[in-house]
Amino acid sequence: MKNKKTYTIRKFINDVHLWLGLASGIILFLVCLSGTILAFEHEIKDAFADELVIDPKGEKISVAVLKEKITTENSGVLTSISIPEASDKAYVFTVKENPKERRGTIMMVNPYTGERLKPAVNPADAFCFFFFKMHRWLLLDSAIGRPIVGVATIIFLILSITGLVLWFPKKVKWKNVKSGFKIKTKANWKRVNHDLHNTLGFYALIFIIIMGITGLCWSFEGYRVGLGNLIGTKIFNRSSPEFQIIESAEASKISLPEILNTADTIFDYPGDVSINLPGERNDFFSIRKRDANGWSPSISDMAYVSKTGEVLAVEKFSDKPFNVQLASLVKPLHTGEVFGFFSKFIYFLACLIGTSLPVTGTLIWLNKMKKKK
Repeated sequence: MKNKKTYTIRKFINDVHLWLGLASGIILFLVCLSGTILAFEHEIKDAFADELVIDPKGEKISVAVLKEKITTENSGVLTSISIPEASDKAYVFTVKENPKERRGTIMMVNPYTGERLKPAVNPADAFCFFFFKMHRWLLLDSAIGRPIVGVATIIFLILSITGLVLWFPKKVKWKNVKSGFKIKTKANWKRVNHDLHNTLGFYALIFIIIMGITGLCWSFEGYRVGLGNLIGTKIFNRSSPEFQIIESAEASKISLPEILNTADTIFDYPGDVSINLPGERNDFFSIRKRDANGWSPSISDMAYVSKTGEVLAVEKFSDKPFNVQLASLVKPLHTGEVFGFFSKFIYFLACLIGTSLPVTGTLIWLNKMKKKK
């Protein structure tokens, strides 16, 4: 009588990897497929966007004049102005009919003529939004789809860890390990499929883990709060600082051109500038500037200025503690925008591999089932 094979830890890990993978395969396929497309969301939209031609001739109209024109021609309150570094780009004004509006109405203006530019509807907006809803909610109601995607993300993280364990051979020797770094393209299709799953999964592992850890911040509020407590700072902290502002009735209020001069004085480098105007929520100017020559397009410096021109605070990204920097980069770390096009391309490949893993993994299982029969 033959002795039964011992049920080892490796066998247990293999079973966990197999059955969790089969159970979540379709969901992971859809989430990764949509993530692959969304890696270049902005590039896709730009490719189909109506080109706004601005001829940078002559002098730009004063921001104060443009503000007066916008507020006169539109009902509502002007809440923010964005001024690009490039001379051939439009100024962007945001007007809110109601202070409770989240985004408001965005208006693009030619800074040389004051003409309001109305780009045509971008057909890529609906395309990208479709895949955004698939990525976040599986095209379901957000209250239903969000936790499903969250659980699938947790499973993907477990699959990544168990997959790494299984990637190592039983006898860890260089001769055995090095085969896991390459794909034997001249072998039969079953071996090629196995190598595609094993090898490509290994190369994409670190990026899949980063995407999974950061992605859970949108799925579960408790996780987001817990991760914030772990690193010692709040994630998605959109709150503004509070200042004790004592203004004299005789003090003159600062103009928009003066605010821009203040921004250039504080942040002595080229880059796009965004200004949030004082309102019901904050009684001061918030200035955000991105360094055009910085290492990441996702970071910016902040300054807060009172209505009389007093600099209340300056927050430079480079001066922040590492944990605060990390928390502010959760979204670009998830989307791959943190290093610009290069990191987005890496994330595109990682998501593409992630999309293939449920397919190649299922084929491996089916081939083993046929072999046993």
